[in-house]
Amino acid sequence: MLVRCLYASRARKPLDPTTFEDILDKSRRNNVSKGITGLLCFTRDLFVQVLEGGRDEVCELYNTLVRDNRHEDVRLLVFEEIGERHFPGWTMGQVNVDGVNPALLLKYSEKAELDPFRAPGKATMALLMELAKSGAIISRDR
Repeated sequence: MLVRCLYASRARKPLDPTTFEDILDKSRRNNVSKGITGLLCFTRDLFVQVLEGGRDEVCELYNTLVRDNRHEDVRLLVFEEIGERHFPGWTMGQVNVDGVNPALLLKYSEKAELDPFRAPGKATMALLMELAKSGAIISRDR
């Protein structure tokens, strides 16, 4: 059974670009063997990630992420059974939200900024899907 998990969290301390790249590299290596695909957004101190794959694998990864001391305020925004993946082409795609048109952000939230803590989970998911369709994904790795 396939599931989709969308969560948000805040970085405990600012991440330097090298640490962020290490997170992405490790995700891409580990996710292939687990059948997990998804997308990671990071801006300033905010993570938003969607994970897709088998229920057990996604739940185990989510639980690992909750315990990761690099972030806090982990909030589950969406967890649902799915018939197909939205992000099958990425073991972990990356979005640079800082370069996104503010009007697109305003379409899904109260202000022209990414704030999944104040937006409905479905709106945040719709934003990520639109970003993927618009070519805002920095890394395509499958």
